[in-house]
Amino acid sequence: MNPTLNADQAELDKFGDLAHRWWDPNSEFRPLHDINPARLQWVDQQAPLKDKRVIDIGCGGGLMSEGMTALGAQVTGIDLSEKALGVARLHLFESGHAIDYRLISAENMAIEAPASFDAVTCLEMLEHVPDPASIVRACAQLVKPGGQVFFSTINRNPKAWLLAVVGAEYLLNLLPRGTHDYTRFLKPAELVRFCREAGLEVQEITGMDYNPFTRACTLTANTQVNYLLRATRNA
Repeated sequence: MNPTLNADQAELDKFGDLAHRWWDPNSEFRPLHDINPARLQWVDQQAPLKDKRVIDIGCGGGLMSEGMTALGAQVTGIDLSEKALGVARLHLFESGHAIDYRLISAENMAIEAPASFDAVTCLEMLEHVPDPASIVRACAQLVKPGGQVFFSTINRNPKAWLLAVVGAEYLLNLLPRGTHDYTRFLKPAELVRFCREAGLEVQEITGMDYNPFTRACTLTANTQVNYLLRATRNA
């Protein structure tokens, strides 16, 4: 791991090795395909995306980025995996969308383009970095005053470990073993604290239930495993 970069090289390599399967809805990325419509609808309901300038942090192969673009947003997607970004750019030839994909960290992007975006999305990413609070601060710097930031991550408790790690990776084989490190999961109270320290006012926390057998994803009041958080930058 580069000590000056808020990234884990093993994590980047892990997802980079699978990047060519990102757009296969029956691959290791199947859960992302299944939950993406619910995430996309949630963001669009809270911050209508049409004609908005949005940055997707940790965009990977571009699943959420393309979804937001299809709803009329002007999207910048950033990631530190060259292979994932290569797949994302290649898929634009198939979809016909226009997205600005960049190999840059959230922190460096915040220095380069502070207060430049109407909305920021950072989904299923915080649990994969050494310093999630630094990512939250970067998100707060990137969004315009009054703009909204959207996070999704995994709670840290025995139920989350049982379902997100044991169940998803070892019993159902929905994800490759080692996808998640339980010690990096974030309790909602911890993420709320990171937001407040970064100057973000939390507006909403909601749970996300995913049924791997029916492939259905719904938003719920239950935040014990997957949850979403929406915050606004103080004007």
